[in-house]
Formats: sequence, C-alpha cells, structure tokens
Amino acid sequence: MLTDKTIAFIGTGNMGEALVSGLLGNGSARPEQIICTDANPVKLDAIGAKYGVKTMADNIAAVRAADIVVYAVKPQILAKVLRETADELDMSKLVISIAAGVPLAAIESCLEKKLRLIRVMPNICAFVGESATAVAGGDNASHEDVKVAMAIFDAVGKTVFIGENYLMDAITGLSGSGPAYIFMIVDALADAGVKMGLARQDALFLSAQTVLGAAKLLLESREHPGQLKDRVTSPGGTAIAGIHTLEKGGLRTTLINAVEAATTRSKELGEICIQNFANGGLR
Repeated sequence: MLTDKTIAFIGTGNMGEALVSGLLGNGSARPEQIICTDANPVKLDAIGAKYGVKTMADNIAAVRAADIVVYAVKPQILAKVLRETADELDMSKLVISIAAGVPLAAIESCLEKKLRLIRVMPNICAFVGESATAVAGGDNASHEDVKVAMAIFDAVGKTVFIGENYLMDAITGLSGSGPAYIFMIVDALADAGVKMGLARQDALFLSAQTVLGAAKLLLESREHPGQLKDRVTSPGGTAIAGIHTLEKGGLRTTLINAVEAATTRSKELGEICIQNFANGGLR
C-alpha cells in the first residue's frame, strides 16, 4: 500500500520520529521513501544519520516531492506552515494532519482549496508502538486514502476509523488525553502500595504491569470489562471490598466527567482554531 509512495514528514519531533521509526521498523516503508523536515538542523541531522532517510530544511521542496504529506508540527504554527507550503498542495497529494485540537474545518478555512485531507489523533503511547489512534477523513478523502492513513499509523499502534469528524473532540477527550488519566491512576495505586508497606519501586512496577496486563487481557479476550471484573471478584473477597470503596468514591463518575470536560475543552479550542486560521488564511 505504501511501497510506491513518497512520504514527507513536515516536522520531525517526537511524534514524527516515532512514525518514521515505526514505518521502517515494520517494513511498511524504506528509508528512500521518507523525507523529513524540521526547524532544528541538529535534530534533522540526527534523524538522517539514525534512520537513513532523506532530510531537507525546505518544507516547500519536501511537499513538492511527496505523494503523502504528514503535518507533524505544533498546532500553534500549523497555519503558518500550511500557508508556506500551500502552492504545492493539490488533489494529487494525500494531506494528513496530526495537530492536536485542529479540526479539518480550520485547515480548509486556511487553505481555501480542495484537498484530500485526513485528520489523525494519535496519543503519546506511539513512542512505544502502542498508540490508540483515530482517523477521520475530509469530504474529498477517499476510502483508499483512509486505508493509507491507517496503514501509516498502524506502524505505531492500533487505529480506528471515525466516520463523523465532529467525534474527534470526543476522541481527544478519551484516548488523546487518556494516558494522563492512566498515569494518575498508576501513580495513585503505587502510593497505595507504599502506604501498605511496599517499596516505591516495587509498588510502581506492580501498578504499571497490572494496568498493562489488564488492558492486554481485555483486548485479547474480547470479553466485556464487567465480565472480567466478575472473574476477579470472589464472594466476600478482597477485590469486591476494593471495588465497593471505588464505587463509594465515585471513580466511574469522575472518569466520565474527566472525558466530558476534556471533550468540551477540545471543542472550544477547535472553534478558536477555525477563527484564527480563517483570519490568517490565504486570500
């Protein structure tokens, strides 16, 4: 699917490098198919030396040479980079944005031209090849375009296609922000272990490994989490006593409220992006 495509990564920070590493690591692409740009020349030299990919300081030249363009820059500078490279963008290229919180409508308002646009929401777990990634297509993106985008991001985890673009705010609130919630849960469990007498290092390892194992069991067994919970809880046992305390503390409600709050904030930031991109767009 990607064997005859040239992919340009505009911005090769942490997420961009994770994608390059994943694509090369699983054999989806060869070094000569990948072009990387970055504002930091030291970083760019390091990427070229480490992965053997093409590197350029010129975003315009990189976009011109690519079949697929992945904008992996920070949201604050995306509009500027889009304007810089706009003349090289047309319907012959697949354009992918991973800028968090920037809706497709903002990109469209900035560029004011028809493009095969894809919006992708990965998360920080891409750095270890376990991102939960959502992909949404613009009006001009084909089914094949979506498949290509998913193939790219399958290199750093697992992807899901979201047919309705407006749901990307919910994705941001759930899986985009979700690792932060899990880090807090792991930290709290480790604190609990320390309170009960465990060494900090052991408590943290056991907490993290428990979360990892529970998630893997859930995904591989395909059982409902309630069923798996029931398999752990024996009558009058320790797990049910702990679950009772979690329910009293409102764990479910707190997590639901957290995702709702993050989703609402994502929508607010998206509206601001649309306005700002339109005001600074191409005329």
